[in-house]
Amino acid sequence: MAEPTFRALEILAQLVVMATGTRITYRGEENVPELAGAVVAINHTSYVDFLPAALAMYRRGRRLRFMIKAEMQQVKVVNVLIKHTKTIPVDRHVGAGAYALAVQRLREGELVGVYPEATISRSFELKEFKTGAARMALEADVPIVPVIVWGAHRIWTKDHPRHIGRKKLPVSVQVGPPLRAAEDMTQTNAALRESMTALLHQAQQGYPHPAGAYWVPRRLGGGAPTLAEAAQIEAEEAAARAANRTPHRPR
Repeated sequence: MAEPTFRALEILAQLVVMATGTRITYRGEENVPELAGAVVAINHTSYVDFLPAALAMYRRGRRLRFMIKAEMQQVKVVNVLIKHTKTIPVDRHVGAGAYALAVQRLREGELVGVYPEATISRSFELKEFKTGAARMALEADVPIVPVIVWGAHRIWTKDHPRHIGRKKLPVSVQVGPPLRAAEDMTQTNAALRESMTALLHQAQQGYPHPAGAYWVPRRLGGGAPTLAEAAQIEAEEAAARAANRTPHRPR
């Protein structure tokens, strides 16, 4: 467990949790392999859900290598951290290199963190899964460890103000039993989704969900958009981005 830069980040993360009074509950860390590589599949509801997930791995004596947008390398400080923490930059236009590097890390015995949903879920329910996590696990011959983080979206999520400071918000991390990827990606994604759905419901049990609150799923009586409504918002955003990228052609 050398890596002084990573160690400094671990200490900083714990100090941030203490300073904000965030109360993180961990369950199922024993499902994380002690030494071998694994794809760690995490639900995505927040800009900060990576931190509780990484701390869960730390409690197991492991370090989580995340995949990050390549554009972040343009930020000097972030680029230094990327180089010293085995973070994997992903160029969305040329993803093959990042994929190969992730598979290499897995074969070397590392834990690689992946968001199967790719983007933040506005509904706070599980969106459709991409196949990247399953494909990497199959090629590297490692298990997939499902992880649910619940409550971090109250700190910082899409379309809502950040709640930074000593808010003492509760966060739950649920780690499920590892599962093996099958040749059939549809089958693997279905098994992973089933596991993560069960973990999500476990994390939500006993968690206070005020009626109508924006961060509470509609299924639980909250004010969050449904999966269908969230998909519509994303479709409109994608159309707007596409329109802005379309070059103007004079008539």
